[in-house]
Amino acid sequence: MHERIQIFSVIGSVGLLILIFELVRRRRLKEKYSLVWLFTSLALFAVSTIPGLLDSFGHAMGIYYSPTAFFILAFFFLTLIALQFSVVISKLSERNKTLSQEVALLKQRIEELEKKGR
Repeated sequence: MHERIQIFSVIGSVGLLILIFELVRRRRLKEKYSLVWLFTSLALFAVSTIPGLLDSFGHAMGIYYSPTAFFILAFFFLTLIALQFSVVISKLSERNKTLSQEVALLKQRIEELEKKGR
């Protein structure tokens, strides 16, 4: 039973790694955003291929039930991904605000020039 779970874990982590590379290759995911996903898939691959790694990680954190250590590790990586997306959204929001203000100023300037031209 344990071998079957390990096989599915390896297939899943390798599949995720291939998917990330394919998304980057097709330019659907930028390289700078793919780094956290690459580290996540490599960590999943390491946990699924190196026996006892998850147990060692759990014992180092004081956790003696491996699935709990896995969920804590997964939560850590998901938190990093959410933080990365929050930073990107914040930058885009600020840029959108700046562009909207510039468009409004340009629109006002065009209207003033049209009034002078009449």
